[in-house]
Amino acid sequence: MAYQFPPNVEELVKRQMASGKYSSEDELLKDALEALQVEDQELRAIEEALDDLAGGDEGVPLDEAFSSLRAKYDIPADA
Repeated sequence: MAYQFPPNVEELVKRQMASGKYSSEDELLKDALEALQVEDQELRAIEEALDDLAGGDEGVPLDEAFSSLRAKYDIPADA
């Protein structure tokens, strides 16, 4: 599928295609849209957490949050 991009976007597309990471503009566009979707989900989660905090939720202690992330991503505590 051929896309008509403004010149500044066309330059970004050309640079990404030149990197060799993408075999087509369709693949690049799909990856970009998926990244945007993830970013939107993360932003919504942050906004919800801020709303909870403003509503009086004390959240999770920082050391507990780091421990949870280390466990989730299998990262040693000394890393």
